[in-house]
Amino acid sequence: MKSFKDLKKLLLGDALKDDQLQNEKLSRFWGLPIMASDAVSSVAYAVEEILMALVPALGLLAVNYVGLVSLPIILLLLILVFSYSQIINNYPNGGGAYVVSKENFGNKASLLAATCLIIDYIMTVAVSISSSTAALIAVYPHFEPYRIIISLICVGLITLINLRGIGESSKIFGVPTYAFIISMICLIITGLIRFFNGTLSPISYDPSQLSQISSENLQNMTLILFLCAFSSGCSALTGVEAVSNAIPSFKEPSQKTANHVLFMLGGIIIVIFGGTSFLATALKVIPLSDKTVLSQMANAIFGSGIMFYFLQFTTSLILLLAANTSYSGLPILLSILAKDNYMPRQFAQRGTKLSFSNGIMFIFIFSSLLLIAFNADTHRLIPFYSVGVFVSFTISQFGMFIKWRKSKQPGWQYKSLINGFGALVTFIGSIVVFTTKFVHGSWVLLIATPIFMWFMSYTYKHYFKFLRGISVLGYNYKYKESQSSDVFPCVVLINKINRAALKTFDYANKITSNLTVLHISVSNEETEHLKKQWSDLQIGVPLTVIYTPYRDILTPIKSYINKRESELDNGENLTVVLTRIIGNGILDAIYHNQTTFFIEKELRKHENVATILVPYFYNKKQIEKQNRVNAITAKEE
Repeated sequence: MKSFKDLKKLLLGDALKDDQLQNEKLSRFWGLPIMASDAVSSVAYAVEEILMALVPALGLLAVNYVGLVSLPIILLLLILVFSYSQIINNYPNGGGAYVVSKENFGNKASLLAATCLIIDYIMTVAVSISSSTAALIAVYPHFEPYRIIISLICVGLITLINLRGIGESSKIFGVPTYAFIISMICLIITGLIRFFNGTLSPISYDPSQLSQISSENLQNMTLILFLCAFSSGCSALTGVEAVSNAIPSFKEPSQKTANHVLFMLGGIIIVIFGGTSFLATALKVIPLSDKTVLSQMANAIFGSGIMFYFLQFTTSLILLLAANTSYSGLPILLSILAKDNYMPRQFAQRGTKLSFSNGIMFIFIFSSLLLIAFNADTHRLIPFYSVGVFVSFTISQFGMFIKWRKSKQPGWQYKSLINGFGALVTFIGSIVVFTTKFVHGSWVLLIATPIFMWFMSYTYKHYFKFLRGISVLGYNYKYKESQSSDVFPCVVLINKINRAALKTFDYANKITSNLTVLHISVSNEETEHLKKQWSDLQIGVPLTVIYTPYRDILTPIKSYINKRESELDNGENLTVVLTRIIGNGILDAIYHNQTTFFIEKELRKHENVATILVPYFYNKKQIEKQNRVNAITAKEE
């Protein structure tokens, strides 16, 4: 392999131009499986979660109450679909609960919503990957020592496929998801036909299997027991929010496409969840330690034929692919947060395949750390799962309730009533889920949530201070023509007009009269704005612009420097002047200078190129300190 660039091209394929973005967006057909993988995989096991909450207390009587628990969950799903449809109509740039809460509650509530969504997305990846690994180990027990390695390989493969672009990943992940949906529909239809023609008999259990049930022998459903079963069954609702978070990923008209996908997703969840709930009651199925409820139902309906194994195979795949919903929703949410200055701005940049690659790598890193920390054990990860999504449900529902009450749009009365009821139900669900899982580990969320919120608040304050420190507003800049007698060739790189850039330019302008100002354009709009600012400042040095359609600034810089270096006379050097931001925060290295670092690293390879880094102190105290140092130095001279 010649270089890292060659390896990157081999793994990710050819880079895509900016004007190819529309081709990378999701249609209804391919958007549905991408957004449905998490929700559909959760639906497949929601009935089992309900039974696992009921059976220890009610024993075999538990199957009689599955419908009682399932109906309000379906009602809540309809409310959520309605709510998120309205969010899609009113907030076209994505972000879901974050943008709703930001507009209707303010920054603190929006940061809580964003934090909950981030945690939920990361947990979705960790739980789905660990579940898929557990399914594989159940078939091949000798793989147990390699549990973590297998999980990391799986999350790495999903990450790699997503880095190759939305269009390519949607087709790779879409086919298995459709296969699972079709197999589940076949299961439900076959089961219903056999039920109505009288050939579907309840499952028979032997005494050893029934001994696994530790029943408290309650005769009736209690409120607490119902709430526990309800909160467990609400796992069927995870993933519904993903569509509203990822509106920009859909083909135009993106809002209309997103709404269609949302309605189709809601319909599929109702059919699969409602159908499996009915069949579970008809078959009187109970969860066993060595057999899932779904596998028992498939065996009872299909027998041990090809459809049974096909459903088991697609179930294993959907568990793995459920992680992909996070790769579609979270990078867009992170990009929105970055544009609002709550996350490092690198998250707002698209990679070579037009995906938000930094957000994708964020998911990979954090989910991998979770898998390592918890030994890829699903049962240890589950307590952190679904709490975040319930909180985001509640915030978005209540946010829409406030919006309707304020706007008084046509139909606001019934809309606010629906969202208000949804907020109440999801709020109760949030409390129940959190409290029932508290002793099992959900208490950690009381630590993780404030840390995430603190980081986003710190990031916002940092950028506020930084932008104020480099702003040219009120800065009376005067261009002075170079008086230097030196004519050695020099290139100064300019990205935007600010005090840091002007200081770098002034330094380069003082040391030589042979100066080139170079700008690598990744956005026509920003470049035109830069040209206007440059013209308004009446700077006598022309601005050289190189446009790169691939959002890669290193390659055009490398080509330009190679050309300039080849034109040098013997013994002559080319000087490149860059800006280095200097702050005093411990996290400053995350926010600034990555681009400068990679450019400077590339320039080291050139024998006849010298690099100068011009520091800029954006912190007020540091600026005052530097001014005092400069004054003392000038006085001594």
